[in-house]
Amino acid sequence: MRTARRPPASRRESRAAMAAGECGQASIELIALLPLTLVVGLAILTLLAARAASGQAAAAAQAGAMALIQDRDARAAARAALPPAARRRATIAVRGRAITVIVRPETELGFLANALSVSASASAGPEPR
Repeated sequence: MRTARRPPASRRESRAAMAAGECGQASIELIALLPLTLVVGLAILTLLAARAASGQAAAAAQAGAMALIQDRDARAAARAALPPAARRRATIAVRGRAITVIVRPETELGFLANALSVSASASAGPEPR
């Protein structure tokens, strides 16, 4: 009993079949990596937003301390030093001659905003004599 042998495929045909298989695998790998890329991108943007909130809190605390030194309203000065979008995400506390500003970063991942909130404090020094 002899089985009929298929003639060997030409090299061109085998290369084309291999290329089609590799192209399909590359597409599947790309689709699999898209969610991971999205998560990493959101994490980077969230960390950048937290860094920006840190700078905003520091500038507002310094402005509030300067207002205390000049016998002006520290809370209003700190709020005015914040960008308009950050004002609604900020908490300002004045205790004696010290001011603390807490800013929550603006992020699409809302559950991380409180975890990544930053605070900055500044002091206007001792009470004047």
